[in-house]
Amino acid sequence: MIIQNVIKERLRPYLLSAALIAICCPAMSAPKIVAGPAGDPQCMAPWTADTKFMQFPKKAGPYRIALANGYLANTWRIQMVQTAKAYAAQPDVKAKLKEFKVVSTGEDVPAQISAINNFIDSGYDAIVVDAQNPTAFGPVIKRAKQAGVVLVAFDNTLDTEDAINVDVDQKGLGVLWAKWLIDHVPNGGKILEVRGVAGTSVDTDRHAGIAETLKASGKPFTVTEVVGKWDDGVAQKAAADALATNGPFAGITVQGGDTGVVRALMDAKQPFVPFAGETENGFRKLCAAHAADGLKCTSAGTGPAQVAVAIKVAIATLEGQVVPQSIKLPTAVVSDPDFQKDVNYYPDQSDNFFVGNAFPTCGINFTAQEIMSQTKD
Repeated sequence: MIIQNVIKERLRPYLLSAALIAICCPAMSAPKIVAGPAGDPQCMAPWTADTKFMQFPKKAGPYRIALANGYLANTWRIQMVQTAKAYAAQPDVKAKLKEFKVVSTGEDVPAQISAINNFIDSGYDAIVVDAQNPTAFGPVIKRAKQAGVVLVAFDNTLDTEDAINVDVDQKGLGVLWAKWLIDHVPNGGKILEVRGVAGTSVDTDRHAGIAETLKASGKPFTVTEVVGKWDDGVAQKAAADALATNGPFAGITVQGGDTGVVRALMDAKQPFVPFAGETENGFRKLCAAHAADGLKCTSAGTGPAQVAVAIKVAIATLEGQVVPQSIKLPTAVVSDPDFQKDVNYYPDQSDNFFVGNAFPTCGINFTAQEIMSQTKD
């Protein structure tokens, strides 16, 4: 009995908070399904012709917005956090923000959910999230909706219509890479596929696009899969092991960590082969430098600046603008022989810098210096 009373006392604040949200907020805060187009139709393009449009009640600013990131142990995520902070620091954006908070919780899905719950309890107006799992967030999505908190997911999105999703066509990106390999390895052969972080929607969707397209080609492709976690060091080691045990390969596709995989290929002294990868600056430098040696590449993806689009969408939603429930971003693509110095790769910048950090239709463009001057904290 004593233990039960102690538990009840400890839970009382949370139960009261949940009860108040349930009683007072849904009727006041629930978004309406309305007709399109979006308030900013050039920036906020609907995913399909059937995508719903939403409108939240207009809320007076300035706003408290949080970024609930998960995994941070690769350069894309670090640059994404830096880009978010750079965007929040721009004068016209900063004027609309009372507070901008960033937290990264690693690969622990419950920890990320807990962070979002904490932001809801703390009264934040909107939460932007790069989700570790697309399907595990049901209860916290419901809490955000009940509390009138705008929830915007980007990159790794959420499997729900109660949050706003902002993303490129990740499965389509896998299809693009696979078609490149089919065109450049016309007789089929052994393919090395270096995947990302297990359980995320990006990894799952990109892999599905690759696998389905290679299979549909009807050509005799066999695929060796390894996990690179979108990180140069991890991907380089995984590729080196695969080259030693299953190589040589007729083609390679990598979700991220491409620079490390090319270096693994060079260290193993194996011939260059057609390579479909992401948008790392180092990868593009190597593709340009070794094209004549057989390293024929396509480099496609989306830079970490999509976080800025997600923040822009969150602010627009709080201002009462009409927004699509699912927003489709353009994919940046450069393929051999179109790699151009200081145009789509930058010799003076870090290998780890992801290019493609401009979304002109959204008025978003960053210099490398603007991003890299921010901390990852």
